[in-house]
Amino acid sequence: MKRLLSLLSVVLLSVCSMAGDIDNSVVKNFELKRFLGSWYEVARYDHWFERGMERTKASYSLRSDGKIEVRNTGLKNGKPKESKGKAKTTDTPALLRVSFFGPFYSDYRVMLIDKNYQYALVGSSSDSYLWILARTPKLTNDVKALILKEAKRRGYDTSKLIWVKHE
Repeated sequence: MKRLLSLLSVVLLSVCSMAGDIDNSVVKNFELKRFLGSWYEVARYDHWFERGMERTKASYSLRSDGKIEVRNTGLKNGKPKESKGKAKTTDTPALLRVSFFGPFYSDYRVMLIDKNYQYALVGSSSDSYLWILARTPKLTNDVKALILKEAKRRGYDTSKLIWVKHE
Protein backbone atom coordinates (compact mmCIF):
# COMPACT_ATOMS: atom_id res chain seq x y z
CA MET A 1 0.00 0.00 0.00
CA LYS A 2 2.86 2.41 0.83
CA ARG A 3 4.48 1.66 -2.52
CA LEU A 4 1.23 2.36 -4.34
CA LEU A 5 0.77 5.68 -2.51
CA SER A 6 4.37 6.62 -3.24
CA LEU A 7 3.94 5.80 -6.92
CA LEU A 8 0.72 7.83 -7.09
CA SER A 9 2.44 10.77 -5.43
CA VAL A 10 5.26 10.69 -7.96
CA VAL A 11 2.79 10.54 -10.86
CA LEU A 12 0.73 13.43 -9.47
CA LEU A 13 3.81 15.56 -8.89
CA SER A 14 4.99 14.86 -12.43
CA VAL A 15 1.66 15.87 -13.93
CA CYS A 16 1.51 19.03 -11.82
CA SER A 17 5.04 20.03 -12.73
CA MET A 18 4.31 19.60 -16.45
CA ALA A 19 1.68 22.35 -16.25
CA GLY A 20 4.33 24.74 -14.91
CA ASP A 21 6.03 24.91 -18.33
CA ILE A 22 2.99 26.49 -19.99
CA ASP A 23 0.71 29.44 -19.45
CA ASN A 24 -2.75 27.91 -19.47
CA SER A 25 -4.47 30.89 -17.88
CA VAL A 26 -7.97 31.60 -19.12
CA VAL A 27 -9.45 34.68 -20.72
CA LYS A 28 -10.79 37.31 -18.33
CA ASN A 29 -14.06 38.21 -20.06
CA PHE A 30 -15.92 35.04 -20.98
CA GLU A 31 -19.62 34.74 -21.67
CA LEU A 32 -20.81 31.15 -21.61
CA LYS A 33 -24.02 31.93 -23.49
CA ARG A 34 -22.00 33.31 -26.41
CA PHE A 35 -19.74 30.24 -26.36
CA LEU A 36 -22.64 27.78 -26.60
CA GLY A 37 -23.47 26.31 -29.98
CA SER A 38 -21.43 24.47 -32.59
CA TRP A 39 -17.67 24.64 -33.08
CA TYR A 40 -15.50 22.94 -35.67
CA GLU A 41 -12.34 21.35 -34.39
CA VAL A 42 -9.79 22.96 -36.70
CA ALA A 43 -6.68 21.52 -35.03
CA ARG A 44 -5.81 19.40 -32.00
CA TYR A 45 -3.08 17.48 -30.28
CA ASP A 46 -3.28 13.74 -30.89
CA HIS A 47 -5.21 11.80 -28.23
CA TRP A 48 -6.30 8.18 -28.18
CA PHE A 49 -9.97 9.18 -27.93
CA GLU A 50 -9.87 11.22 -31.17
CA ARG A 51 -7.19 9.36 -33.10
CA GLY A 52 -8.12 9.05 -36.78
CA MET A 53 -11.12 11.36 -36.48
CA GLU A 54 -12.05 13.74 -39.29
CA ARG A 55 -14.80 16.34 -39.66
CA THR A 56 -14.92 16.72 -35.91
CA LYS A 57 -17.34 19.13 -34.38
CA ALA A 58 -18.33 19.99 -30.82
CA SER A 59 -21.71 21.32 -29.75
CA TYR A 60 -22.41 22.88 -26.37
CA SER A 61 -25.90 23.53 -24.99
CA LEU A 62 -27.26 24.46 -21.59
CA ARG A 63 -29.11 21.71 -19.73
CA SER A 64 -32.06 22.27 -17.40
CA ASP A 65 -29.87 21.38 -14.39
CA GLY A 66 -27.43 24.22 -15.19
CA LYS A 67 -24.75 21.92 -16.59
CA ILE A 68 -23.65 21.98 -20.20
CA GLU A 69 -24.33 19.16 -22.61
CA VAL A 70 -21.29 18.37 -24.75
CA ARG A 71 -21.80 16.48 -28.00
CA ASN A 72 -18.79 15.63 -30.17
CA THR A 73 -19.30 14.25 -33.66
CA GLY A 74 -17.04 13.26 -36.51
CA LEU A 75 -16.01 10.52 -38.86
CA LYS A 76 -13.63 7.69 -38.08
CA ASN A 77 -12.68 5.45 -41.01
CA GLY A 78 -15.55 7.06 -42.93
CA LYS A 79 -18.13 6.07 -40.30
CA PRO A 80 -20.01 8.51 -38.05
CA LYS A 81 -18.87 8.60 -34.44
CA GLU A 82 -20.44 10.51 -31.57
CA SER A 83 -19.61 10.99 -27.93
CA LYS A 84 -21.70 12.75 -25.35
CA GLY A 85 -20.51 14.33 -22.16
CA LYS A 86 -21.27 17.08 -19.73
CA ALA A 87 -19.51 20.11 -18.39
CA LYS A 88 -19.98 22.25 -15.34
CA THR A 89 -18.98 25.79 -14.67
CA THR A 90 -16.54 26.86 -11.98
CA ASP A 91 -15.93 30.09 -10.08
CA THR A 92 -13.66 31.06 -12.98
CA PRO A 93 -15.97 31.67 -15.98
CA ALA A 94 -13.61 30.46 -18.75
CA LEU A 95 -12.62 27.34 -16.81
CA LEU A 96 -15.07 24.50 -17.28
CA ARG A 97 -14.87 20.96 -15.93
CA VAL A 98 -15.75 18.40 -18.62
CA SER A 99 -16.60 14.71 -18.25
CA PHE A 100 -17.12 11.96 -20.79
CA PHE A 101 -16.44 9.12 -18.34
CA GLY A 102 -18.76 9.00 -15.34
CA PRO A 103 -17.68 11.09 -12.39
CA PHE A 104 -14.24 11.95 -13.81
CA TYR A 105 -13.84 15.59 -14.83
CA SER A 106 -10.98 17.38 -16.59
CA ASP A 107 -10.15 21.03 -17.04
CA TYR A 108 -11.35 22.76 -20.18
CA ARG A 109 -9.61 26.14 -20.31
CA VAL A 110 -10.61 28.78 -22.84
CA MET A 111 -7.29 30.59 -23.25
CA LEU A 112 -8.12 32.75 -26.27
CA ILE A 113 -11.50 33.78 -27.64
CA ASP A 114 -12.31 36.10 -30.50
CA LYS A 115 -14.37 39.15 -29.49
CA ASN A 116 -17.15 37.83 -31.74
CA TYR A 117 -16.77 34.26 -30.48
CA GLN A 118 -15.72 32.97 -33.90
CA TYR A 119 -12.55 31.12 -32.86
CA ALA A 120 -10.99 29.85 -29.64
CA LEU A 121 -7.83 28.28 -28.25
CA VAL A 122 -8.60 25.68 -25.60
CA GLY A 123 -6.26 23.80 -23.29
CA SER A 124 -6.34 21.82 -20.07
CA SER A 125 -4.44 21.64 -16.80
CA SER A 126 -1.34 20.28 -18.59
CA ASP A 127 0.46 20.79 -21.88
CA SER A 128 -0.88 17.46 -23.20
CA TYR A 129 -4.09 18.87 -24.65
CA LEU A 130 -4.67 21.72 -27.07
CA TRP A 131 -7.50 22.51 -29.46
CA ILE A 132 -8.19 25.23 -31.98
CA LEU A 133 -11.92 25.67 -32.47
CA ALA A 134 -13.86 27.84 -34.92
CA ARG A 135 -17.43 28.44 -36.00
CA THR A 136 -16.35 27.57 -39.55
CA PRO A 137 -14.26 24.60 -40.71
CA LYS A 138 -11.40 26.79 -41.97
CA LEU A 139 -9.56 29.83 -40.66
CA THR A 140 -7.96 32.60 -42.67
CA ASN A 141 -4.16 32.54 -42.70
CA ASP A 142 -4.07 35.71 -40.56
CA VAL A 143 -6.32 34.22 -37.87
CA LYS A 144 -4.42 30.93 -37.92
CA ALA A 145 -1.11 32.81 -37.49
CA LEU A 146 -2.55 34.84 -34.59
CA ILE A 147 -3.74 31.70 -32.76
CA LEU A 148 -0.47 29.84 -33.35
CA LYS A 149 1.51 32.82 -32.10
CA GLU A 150 -0.56 32.88 -28.91
CA ALA A 151 -0.17 29.13 -28.37
CA LYS A 152 3.62 29.39 -28.82
CA ARG A 153 3.79 32.39 -26.48
CA ARG A 154 2.07 30.26 -23.86
CA GLY A 155 4.67 27.49 -24.26
CA TYR A 156 2.74 25.00 -26.39
CA ASP A 157 4.50 23.01 -29.12
CA THR A 158 2.40 23.91 -32.16
CA SER A 159 4.29 21.45 -34.35
CA LYS A 160 2.31 18.71 -32.57
CA LEU A 161 -1.02 20.05 -33.85
CA ILE A 162 -3.02 17.85 -36.20
CA TRP A 163 -5.02 19.90 -38.73
CA VAL A 164 -8.43 18.28 -39.00
CA LYS A 165 -9.83 17.43 -42.45
CA HIS A 166 -13.32 18.78 -43.03
CA GLU A 167 -13.78 17.90 -46.71
